Amino acid sequence: MAGDGPPDTAAWQATAGIPYDEGGPVFAAPWEAQAFAMTLALEEQGLFGWEEWAAALGEEIRLAQEGGDPDLGDTYYAHWLRALERLVAGKQITTAESLQRCRDAWARAAERTPHGSPIELRPDDFEGGS
Repeated sequence: MAGDGPPDTAAWQATAGIPYDEGGPVFAAPWEAQAFAMTLALEEQGLFGWEEWAAALGEEIRLAQEGGDPDLGDTYYAHWLRALERLVAGKQITTAESLQRCRDAWARAAERTPHGSPIELRPDDFEGGS
């Protein structure tokens, strides 16, 4: 995606809120780029279409705003990730429990990782160990 946005008009419209520069999408953190890439890959595999994606993301943002999110742009990819999680759980690609298990494992790994170092997941992170 070298600067010309997603590959088709529907994709471009669905990702219109994403900041771009001449090199493509701009992300504040690696996990944002990974969430973006996962979404593109799942759409390319036919899990959902861009209209469905845009509706899911829009709904997630609407719910966040109703909950008090001031919509300053700094929470955009948190909404993006929640929309993606909701879609894959709703399509029974995974379960809410499995997603929570992964969040918990990530939190355990992040807790033991020194600031600035890459977070590495270990098998015991998924078992609730340390």
